[in-house]
Amino acid sequence: MPIIEIKGKQVDVSIEDELRTYPWNRARWSSKKLVACSPFRNDLAPSFFVNLDGKYAGTWADSGAYHTEYASGNFEKLLGFLRGTDEGEAGDYLLKKYGVMYEIKPGEPIRIKAPKLSKPEEEIALVSTIKQATSPYLITRGISPEVQAEYGIGYNPMNRGYTALPWHYADTGEIANIKYRSTKGKRFFYEPDAKPVRKLVYGLWQAKECPEVIICEAEIDALSWAMAGFNAVAIGGAHISSKQTELIIREGFDRVYLAGDNDKQGVKFNEQMRKIFRGYAKLFEINYRDKKDANDVLLRHGVQGLIDIFNESKQIRAINLLNQFR
Repeated sequence: MPIIEIKGKQVDVSIEDELRTYPWNRARWSSKKLVACSPFRNDLAPSFFVNLDGKYAGTWADSGAYHTEYASGNFEKLLGFLRGTDEGEAGDYLLKKYGVMYEIKPGEPIRIKAPKLSKPEEEIALVSTIKQATSPYLITRGISPEVQAEYGIGYNPMNRGYTALPWHYADTGEIANIKYRSTKGKRFFYEPDAKPVRKLVYGLWQAKECPEVIICEAEIDALSWAMAGFNAVAIGGAHISSKQTELIIREGFDRVYLAGDNDKQGVKFNEQMRKIFRGYAKLFEINYRDKKDANDVLLRHGVQGLIDIFNESKQIRAINLLNQFR
């Protein structure tokens, strides 16, 4: 595996393995390079590449980038975009995965450091050019015009072919960042020079002053739960940051529902949530059964399907608590 520098440390990273977990359009793989259509825009011909090995391993470039932020960078930056976080969070992930010097042994207790609540950061509203409108793409994903309007969904005339999903500050409701999600694939990008999403929680503004909240990975899953009348938030990936943890704890929810996707990353996501929020709220875990995530349930079984698995999570917790005292 190539050795790349992450936060001043030399790390042996399997760049190809990391990249193959994401969908690539018209990809050409070689031992040295990945060439594909850009993951950040509508790209008809492959004009994006990542160096997989050699002196420049992990560096990438997009010759047709709309914004300089998405034109080139190092592997941490690229992985941050792909994971829906940022360069810093991606670096932490790579250090933890490839640079761990100590492994917890089976049966050894895990100690979680309690998060320290810092002073609220200054909230600078983003000057947005979003035109609020119903997204036909989200309609196909089961999200009604009413829910889309509640969350400020729309589009940007400069980014045709992408649905605009604004992320709001939890205290003021002003727009802090915008995720542009392709209507024809899984490509997405954020507003350059906006508040990093790792310092925001999607949907937290709408869930304020509520006794319970469902924590999801992706925005569309939070919107799916909203279709069924539940308060849900998303962190934009499968790894929560310390700032996102702090923002959720500040709201003082009585009940927290862990709703990671039904895959390996989702299991790890729920485990992380359980360790973090234990002691701050009553915890429940959502079981999607044989479905992938909340949106999959919504599309296959409608809002009643989500209501059923939500109620089931409460029943399972009650049974588990009863068994503890037998």
